[in-house]
Amino acid sequence: MTAEQTGIAVEVVETSSLGDRSYLAHDGQVALVVDPQRDIDRILALAGRLGVRITHIAETHLHNDYVSGGLALSRLTGATYLVAGADEVAFDRTPVADGDQLALSPRMRLSAVGTPGHTFHHLSYVLAGPDGPIGVFTGGSLLFGTTGRTDLLGAQHAETLARHQYDSARRLSDLLPDGARIWPTHGFGSFCSASQSDATASTIGQERLANPVLRLAADEFVDSTLAGLDAYPAYYAHMGARNAAGAEPIDLTPVRRADPEELRRRIDAGEWIVDLRSRTAFLRRHLTGTLSFGLDGPMATWLGWLMPADRPLTLLGESVEQVAEAQRELTRIGVDRPAAAATGTPEQWAGGDATRLGSVPVATFADLAAARAGRVPAGLPAPDVVLDVRLGNEWRAGHLAGAVHVPLPELTGRLSDLPAGTIWVHCGSGYRAAAATGLLARAGREAVQVDDDYAHAAAAGLPIVAAEQQDDR
Repeated sequence: MTAEQTGIAVEVVETSSLGDRSYLAHDGQVALVVDPQRDIDRILALAGRLGVRITHIAETHLHNDYVSGGLALSRLTGATYLVAGADEVAFDRTPVADGDQLALSPRMRLSAVGTPGHTFHHLSYVLAGPDGPIGVFTGGSLLFGTTGRTDLLGAQHAETLARHQYDSARRLSDLLPDGARIWPTHGFGSFCSASQSDATASTIGQERLANPVLRLAADEFVDSTLAGLDAYPAYYAHMGARNAAGAEPIDLTPVRRADPEELRRRIDAGEWIVDLRSRTAFLRRHLTGTLSFGLDGPMATWLGWLMPADRPLTLLGESVEQVAEAQRELTRIGVDRPAAAATGTPEQWAGGDATRLGSVPVATFADLAAARAGRVPAGLPAPDVVLDVRLGNEWRAGHLAGAVHVPLPELTGRLSDLPAGTIWVHCGSGYRAAAATGLLARAGREAVQVDDDYAHAAAAGLPIVAAEQQDDR
C-alpha cells in the first residue's frame, strides 16, 4: 500500500545543487520534516501551502555536506527535534536511539533504526501508517543503487564504517517489505554518496535486485566501496562540528553593493571575485581577475571547495535575483555573508574601462586533435600543455594520452608544477575547466578552454589511455 493510499503523503524538497533531498511527510494535518536544509523558508512555505502543522523534525545524522536547518526550524515551530542520543550536541533536542517509536498522529508512526555506516550514530526512520510500514528515510545509509560513503569521519574509520554500512543496509532489507519506499537524503550528485545513480525513486524490493550492498558478499562490498572513494569537498571538514554546535538562523538580507572602483581594489588585493553567469558568457567577456562559478552548475560545491576560508568573497551577477540565489546556495554550506556584490554587465563592472575586460579562447576536442596533428585552428594558440582537471577516479577510468593531471581542487596549490607555455584545459563537460581557466589567467598563464564533453574526445581521434592500460603498466 502506498503512502497516498493511507492518506499519508511524502513531499520531496530538492536541493539539486548539493545533490540532496529533504522530506515533509504529513497526514493532512500534522507533518514530520526529515533532514531540512538551512534555508527553512522552503519548508515553511510548503507546510503553509499544504495547511499542515510541523510537529516533528528528524535528523538521520550530523551532516557533513551542509548546514542543517533543523534546530532553527524546531525553535521557530516548537516542533520536537529528533537527533541521535549518541551524538554529542550543544543544544537541547529529543534524543532517539535504535528501537524508539513515536506516534506522530493517529495515522502516522515513526520508528528509529540504527544504521551506522555513513556515520557511527546514523539513524534511519521507518514511516508507518495504519496497515504497517510505508517507507524509510535512509539519510546516508541505503541509497538508490549505492550507499553513503564511509570515509567522511577520517580514512582511519572508512573500513570499519563500510562494514557497518553493509550490515545496516542488510538490516533494512530484512526489516521491510519489498514495496516499502526508500527516501534517501544523499545520492543525487552529492559527494556524500559512494557512487552515483540516475534513479529518482526506489523501493526495498528494487534495491534487493540491483544494489551492490544487497548483492555482494561483505568483503566484496567493502573492497569495492573503499576502492571507489575519491576526494570530497574541503568544507566537509567543518560541517559536522558546526551542526553539532547548532547553526544560527540564516541571514539572506541583500549583500552590500560594490562600485567599479571597489571591484578594482578587491581584485588587486587578490580577493575572490566570482562571476555567476554561465561559463559561455564568462568565456566570451568578463572582468579581468574574476573567476567563473556559474549558477548553471554546482556553484556552491566547487566554490566552497576551492576558496580559502579566510578570503573575502564578492559576487557578480546579471541581476539582483541571481546574486540572491547564489547567496542562498552558499549559506547552505556555511558561507554566510559575502563581502560585496555587483549586478549588470562586465562593461559596467569595469566602469567603462575596456582594458579591464578579458576573454578566454574556446576549443573543442576536435580542435585539440587538429592542433596536435599540426593543424591549429585559426584564432587559437597551439597547445604546449593539455591539462585535465577532473578528479582522480575520472582520470583513472581513462584520460588523454600526454595530458597533465591536476584535479581542480589542487590547482591553486600546484600552479608552479605546470609546464611552461599555453595550456589547453578540459574537464568532463566544461564547468570545472571554466573555473580552472580563470585561476590560470589570474596567475598570468595563457589558457584555452576545451568546452566540450569528454565523451567526444575519442571520437575526435584523440588517443585515450584506458584503465586496463594503466593497470598493465
